[in-house]
Amino acid sequence: MSPAEADVPDAGEPTEALEAVLGLLRLERTGHDQCTGGSLDHLSGRVYGGQVLAQAIVAAGQTVADAGLPAERLPHSVHGYFLRPGKLDRPITFEVERLRDGGSFSARRTHAIQDGLPILSMITSFQERQPGLEHAEEPPEVPGPEGLESSADLFARYDHPAARFFARHGAFDIRHVEGSIYVPRGRSPLSRQALWMRSRGRVDGDQLLHRALLAYACDQVMLEPVLRRHELVWTSPGLSVASLDHAMWWHRDVRADEWLLYVQDAPSAQGGRGLGLAKVYNRSGALVASLAQEGMVRVHAA
Repeated sequence: MSPAEADVPDAGEPTEALEAVLGLLRLERTGHDQCTGGSLDHLSGRVYGGQVLAQAIVAAGQTVADAGLPAERLPHSVHGYFLRPGKLDRPITFEVERLRDGGSFSARRTHAIQDGLPILSMITSFQERQPGLEHAEEPPEVPGPEGLESSADLFARYDHPAARFFARHGAFDIRHVEGSIYVPRGRSPLSRQALWMRSRGRVDGDQLLHRALLAYACDQVMLEPVLRRHELVWTSPGLSVASLDHAMWWHRDVRADEWLLYVQDAPSAQGGRGLGLAKVYNRSGALVASLAQEGMVRVHAA
């Protein structure tokens, strides 16, 4: 990734799908430490995990912004558990507990509630900008996104319910370096992959919004290295996948509407669970985030 490669067209005007996601993250404040949000349709028939994760980050961030602190504090880490499947036809209430506002850090616990029960429980830590030691791992050498197949082009070629759904509702352009695993194709059993991703349109918003959008986007690809290792694709018969927990660390500012490189691996799968890891780099090669997610991965006999 050379500096010249950074001179690429921006993401353009937001698509209808991206506008829908942005609208979803504009939560309604219903109390001092409470707000409410809706859900977008999802192919699984339940609330998409990345959606409720991003909404919970925004909800927690609002209580930091109004805490009267002397400087802006941004989320630097999240640890959450997906406890129950969310219902698409029910609103989600986000209840935030103010755990601590220290000299540099703030901590919030957020519960996403439906029908009186938590579907997500999450702790987010925030920090004001401070100087300190600085280093980061370099990204691997991979082809840039311009020469790779867009997920939008791929979905447009297939007459399949999943392809039609994501062609219409996909808010992010995803481009796999090793070839996608949306449909069967030639592949090798590797537990690693790399892909580029950015929103389908410019995003005018602050760092809280862009960091929440990164959380929204990453949930849809975190377990793909597990599938790739076992030569599965998203349309494999009998495949059942669900996120169990999610950990995320933001190291530097990030923009969801600029190309981001995900370098992923799956060190283990066992007992119907798989672990996905990812490092996320911006186009200039800076490490902006690290992620870990464990999920249920089962293949039922046909």
